[in-house]
Amino acid sequence: MATSAVRKAVFPAAGLGTRFLPATKAQPKEMLPLVDKPIIQYGVEEAVASGIDDIVIVTGRGKYAIEDHFDVSVELETFLEAKGKTEQLEEIRKITELFTLAYVRQGEPLGLGHAVLVAQPLVGNQPFAVVLADDVIDATPPALKQMTAVFERHDGPVLCVERVPMDDISSYGVIAGEEIEPGVFRVTDLVEKPKREDAPSDLAIIGRYILTPDLFPELETIGNDRTGEIQLTNGLRALLRKRPIYACQVDGVRHDTGNKLGYLKAMVYFALKRPEIEGPFREYLTSLRLG
Repeated sequence: MATSAVRKAVFPAAGLGTRFLPATKAQPKEMLPLVDKPIIQYGVEEAVASGIDDIVIVTGRGKYAIEDHFDVSVELETFLEAKGKTEQLEEIRKITELFTLAYVRQGEPLGLGHAVLVAQPLVGNQPFAVVLADDVIDATPPALKQMTAVFERHDGPVLCVERVPMDDISSYGVIAGEEIEPGVFRVTDLVEKPKREDAPSDLAIIGRYILTPDLFPELETIGNDRTGEIQLTNGLRALLRKRPIYACQVDGVRHDTGNKLGYLKAMVYFALKRPEIEGPFREYLTSLRLG
């Protein structure tokens, strides 16, 4: 297919967030704050900064707070305007003005591949990104922009990969590949959550993908795995038999906010990047270490 700009991004957000109970009993885990922005907003801002202006969020039961967050709040805007709080007003307007947004419901959380299939009618016949909001990546240029550049050079799907300790490798999809340029690999195989001894490398697939619409028939064909889910990695493995797939090591810092320790590390990291609180917060952390 001819190279096309990537203008759509799919955000799977139908998971139950069980690792953060009871905090996620009544609110989506994607809405947990990192300093003063919900986790999912970091991913949306990354997509917009990468030239993507059409966002599709795959939601499930109890996820209305996500829709409300990205919707216009006339009452709040009127209040802020009347109080002369222009900076806060600009901040919340920015959330809704930079992109178009659509939602589709995933009736059951049946795997990442299923979430991508649910978004097919809104994606259409064009390349698209998939963003897992749990992975918050601080990168310049943005992670998706780095991946889009690889997509445009090689005209094929691109997976974001990161070297992880072999003790953790069984938690990820993993690639085998040959490096064709610094940090870019042509994928030769993919394995979903292998045992350490079976892993083909230490290159784990993390929460960013640039995908092409020819993946959809593969996801429909592979069906559910032994867990009852449709795995995106298995669909990509089937697609690999028909076309080249690439992987890109993004230059940046990734935080896995899908677990409690990773979330707390991300909170500290992003707090220390805020000039207005960095000094006092660093002093507080230092006092804890000395206490």
